[in-house]
Amino acid sequence: MAAGGFCKLPNGTVVVALNLPSPATDAPGSVRVLVHAANRARALTRLRNLGLRAVYLRGNAAPPSPDEITAVLHHPDGLIWRTAPDNGVVGSPDLVLELWRPIRALLRRPTAQT
Repeated sequence: MAAGGFCKLPNGTVVVALNLPSPATDAPGSVRVLVHAANRARALTRLRNLGLRAVYLRGNAAPPSPDEITAVLHHPDGLIWRTAPDNGVVGSPDLVLELWRPIRALLRRPTAQT
């Protein structure tokens, strides 16, 4: 895994941010996933339960930014994503216009077209 990190909030919960390879087979690059959970282990378990089995958090190289924390706290599922910047910089201005999406939009299987 290229980058990831966490931030402990004053109420004891954590926000975990991970850069993961895009699960879509036709989409190159990576995605930035944010998870709000009671602790780091529970955050990773939430992702593993969705089918992202090889998800690990080693170190705190790319913790979530304040804007990312706000975004995930305001989402009802507490689990969102968007494409990761190509340059690896978390606060990249390239992402200013891209919206956060619910995780089900990332994991949705494409429908067969006839």
